Amino acid sequence: MKERFTRWDPADHLHTEENQLIYLNTCFDEDPGDGSLVRAALGGIARARGMTSVSRAAGISREGLYRALASDGNPEFATVMRVMQALGIHLRAA
Repeated sequence: MKERFTRWDPADHLHTEENQLIYLNTCFDEDPGDGSLVRAALGGIARARGMTSVSRAAGISREGLYRALASDGNPEFATVMRVMQALGIHLRAA
């Protein structure tokens, strides 16, 4: 029998705000310094909550949000902050 694989999507597992924050904090801790894991985490959380509603709250088109949070995306810091604000996530320094 031929094995079939599907792409793992964190959005399928991020059902609670607590899980979303744990995931995001882990990505902050493990990010190699280029923001790739943080960008991926924000994308997963946005998909879990609904890209359309997140894009509206952030004031970004849905397509623009997908592009900004894609693996090859390079969003401006202002875009990241607007997405985080739309998700109700606050960035703090420690």
